[in-house]
Amino acid sequence: PDNLVYLTLTSGPVVIELAPFAAPQHVERFKTLVKGGYYDGLPFYRVIEGFVAQAGDTDESADKQPLVPLAAETSTAVTQLSAQPFTSVQTQDLFAQQVGYWQQFTAGQDPQQQQRWLLHCPGAVAMARSTELNSATSHFYVVIGQAPRHLDRNMSVFGRVIHGMDNLQSLPRGEREQGGVIDNPSRESMILSARIGDQSHFHNKLNLQVQLFTGPKHQQTLQDSRSRDNPFFHYKGNGNLDICYYPVKVKQG
Repeated sequence: PDNLVYLTLTSGPVVIELAPFAAPQHVERFKTLVKGGYYDGLPFYRVIEGFVAQAGDTDESADKQPLVPLAAETSTAVTQLSAQPFTSVQTQDLFAQQVGYWQQFTAGQDPQQQQRWLLHCPGAVAMARSTELNSATSHFYVVIGQAPRHLDRNMSVFGRVIHGMDNLQSLPRGEREQGGVIDNPSRESMILSARIGDQSHFHNKLNLQVQLFTGPKHQQTLQDSRSRDNPFFHYKGNGNLDICYYPVKVKQG
């Protein structure tokens, strides 16, 4: 429960699982802000079709105490991760030497550079920032499109949505010409509340079961995606797969 955040949006509930093993300082900042009620009443003010939905406080008035920017946590040294195994699914991915699973999250790894990071798959949660790498403070975004993987190792991913993606997908979109910013505040979807774990009244209502990537069902899914044995497929592919298309499943019990 300490690593779950329950958002209540105007469109419905969303549950985020945090990843302190990958971005501990960003997780700590997010949890501190959530516990303080910081996000309550703030909007998803930037929503780009097929890309991301971004939320935060757009009021930058001088009377507010600014938050100290966070040092980027875009990847982690593999040498520090001996107790956190990485299960490789494929090598020579478009954006990584290896892709696979790390603590149930989709991740990439470069053995030569000895770096590991979480991927920008749909549902990934990361801190927004300016062009300065170490500038993230409180604004965050959720990937609602199919894998803008060029952001991998450029942004600090600190969680993933495990419930309520349909409620995020239903958010009003902004115009791409305006960077996705919704120009009419009346169209913005609000975060009514953000709570940690059992502080949320949704906690006792949502019994979420997360599939293990090591389990036989998920392993069979990966194998089927490589072989394409279904008679529907006349072109069987080349044996490669898109790891973002095969996250572990989550169901409500």
